[in-house]
Amino acid sequence: MSAAGTWLELAVTVDQEAVEAVSEILSRVAPGGVSVELPFELVDEGLGARADGSRPAVVRAYVPALDASAAATAVDVARRSLGHLQAFGLRPIGELQVRSVHEEDWADAWKRHFPVLRIGRRLVIRPTWRRHRPGRDDVVLALDPGMAFGTGLHPTTRLCLAAIERWADEGLLAGARVLDVGCGSGILSLAAAKLGAAEVLGVDTDPIAAEATLANARRNRLVRKVRARRGTLPVPESPFDVVLANLIASVLGHLAGELAASLRPDGRLLASGIFKDREGEVRSAVDAVGLSVVGRTEETDWVCLEAVRSTESTVG
Repeated sequence: MSAAGTWLELAVTVDQEAVEAVSEILSRVAPGGVSVELPFELVDEGLGARADGSRPAVVRAYVPALDASAAATAVDVARRSLGHLQAFGLRPIGELQVRSVHEEDWADAWKRHFPVLRIGRRLVIRPTWRRHRPGRDDVVLALDPGMAFGTGLHPTTRLCLAAIERWADEGLLAGARVLDVGCGSGILSLAAAKLGAAEVLGVDTDPIAAEATLANARRNRLVRKVRARRGTLPVPESPFDVVLANLIASVLGHLAGELAASLRPDGRLLASGIFKDREGEVRSAVDAVGLSVVGRTEETDWVCLEAVRSTESTVG
């Protein structure tokens, strides 16, 4: 089919370990965007939901069907790239499923898969298109991720949010200056700001992410606390009290020195996006630049590390 307003939906069912890798592959061929449908279970008598990390996810992407030849090429590239990915030993990646859809059918369809989500004791992630009656102690983040990463459904994001809430309870965020590296939708920036940080700077190499962070800051009336821009490390505003880095193991290793340099002495780093098999290399990189790992949490196959820059360490 090749008509204006018609798209090809590319869908792959994958183990959650492979979500980021498959999303990256599909995003290369899909100008219509990529969405991730993660499984969840209803809680609070059906009023909220909790992500289920034990079941597979579905990654969907959309390719315009107006140019049949270009669409066929995109499908072929995606199929071959997914085949190559299997060679890396990631857990099951299903067959690429392709179907024609009309724009009105999918433009907002992905929103059905993002429920109100409770994380930790107080944090509640509320998609802007859903209603929620907050409890007395709830800290609600109104979020519209658009095409940027970060909804609270992925284990790496949940681990970060739980740690941020815990740090707030321990008084580590009160009045803090926070840097969010790879800010995505801004979900971690918003959480830090709502839980006591004085100012937050988000940076991301993707301009869409910086725009999404600023838009979500406006939705949550946090424009005086949260700034965002396209970019990466180093940033001239350093050093910070807290650095948040929900990235991937290879990037964390590559940026370890600059992450450490962005922290004041005794400052804290939250490093997430680490698959268990890669934890050792991240620990080695962090240790080599004068950071000491002081905490570790995990969910399914993902790990989040908490590290402190010692007062004696020098970076550079």
